Amino acid sequence: MEHLPTNAVDMLGRRKGLHMSKLQAVTPEHLQRLKLEASAYFGPKVLHEALLRLCQACGRDSLDRFEKTMVDKIEAMRDEKADFETIKEFAIEQLYACVREVSSSPDMKQPLEGAEARRTPGRSEEPKTLEDQLQAGLEDSFPASDPPAVVSTAISGGAKKLVGTDEVLKKQREEAAKNNDRS
Repeated sequence: MEHLPTNAVDMLGRRKGLHMSKLQAVTPEHLQRLKLEASAYFGPKVLHEALLRLCQACGRDSLDRFEKTMVDKIEAMRDEKADFETIKEFAIEQLYACVREVSSSPDMKQPLEGAEARRTPGRSEEPKTLEDQLQAGLEDSFPASDPPAVVSTAISGGAKKLVGTDEVLKKQREEAAKNNDRS
């Protein structure tokens, strides 16, 4: 019975649960079969986890780009084996299945919309202005059963004071500061 090369024994011997005495008795054919079984069993699981992490780090678009790139690479491969074209078809089917599984995974993060898309036009980024807008909304809605709404408006007419815009709140602060200086 042939023994494994020392580096293969050392490499496999470092893994949990494998004993050196078992590995020393393994033939190269048996080792090759074990490698194929390990690849068939763990390969899809590793690919699934790697794709999930790719999507979480780089977004869902990265999954589509990966799929297209891998299909192109698989289709471009050439070999003299008689069944190589069939093997490529199976590989592409497995890739599609893995991508579908990752896409539908509950662990898949949905893309976040940017704060700019949610923010009302003209709304301030300054904490003091936001606080003033909230205070104005509280005063305008009291007493009421509805929660306060902080909104910016552009209603024409001039008689209605605009609430929530940076300019109006800035003017109110300046007027309050002038009044305090006069007192």
